[in-house]
Amino acid sequence: MSSDSPSPADRPDPNEGNPALRARVPDHVADGCFSTGAIVMTGPSEYVVDFLQTIGRPHRVARRVIVPHPVMPQFIDALNTNLDLYKSRFGEPPPPPQNQNQDRRPTPQEIYDDLKLPDEVLSGVYANGVMIGHGASEFGLDFLTSFFPQSAVSARVFVSAGQVPRLLESLKSAVRQLEQRQRSTATASVEPAGDPPAGIEPASDPTPPKNEPPPTETPPSKDAEPPNAQDDEPREPEEPTQ
Repeated sequence: MSSDSPSPADRPDPNEGNPALRARVPDHVADGCFSTGAIVMTGPSEYVVDFLQTIGRPHRVARRVIVPHPVMPQFIDALNTNLDLYKSRFGEPPPPPQNQNQDRRPTPQEIYDDLKLPDEVLSGVYANGVMIGHGASEFGLDFLTSFFPQSAVSARVFVSAGQVPRLLESLKSAVRQLEQRQRSTATASVEPAGDPPAGIEPASDPTPPKNEPPPTETPPSKDAEPPNAQDDEPREPEEPTQ
């Protein structure tokens, strides 16, 4: 008798690779959701990861996970480690099919115009940790909220093995863009020190030196006649010459 259900060896184990870590799984999260793609966006203090379901219509955002900036490199390292373990056990993951009818890459607005974003997903769920497991055909991602007194799973997402390299590259690209933006901001905030503007002379001290007397004006001589001086008495007109 055959069964379509996967064997226990093929099922992803979220605790694989880190058996000491335990987290409570709420009932509304336990079933998880399957994702066929993801969109990664960068915010001022967090990354927004939208896991999509594009099987059938309408396409929709199945889960929205909010990851703080410092946590994303840890998520990338954990996912990269699990991908290496997968390759050592099962070989290279099968590449996902490519969309041959897409002439250009759509803009984010065009993508979200074609997606349904349910109200219960709109605000997303916070995650400051992740547990990752994998089987022969899929990866299981348990996003955690690690707060006292107990960690809990805030979102559970299953991704096909072929989608993981693309997801990993999207996460790395988002981190690189943030680092470039931070470097550009730091460079713009540093002003180089230079010489004072040209054409501005230092102010001179108007006080004469102590050892030199101040300059004096020489009064004009009484006998001196100013240039172009005219007589005070009027002159008689000269007779015309015949």
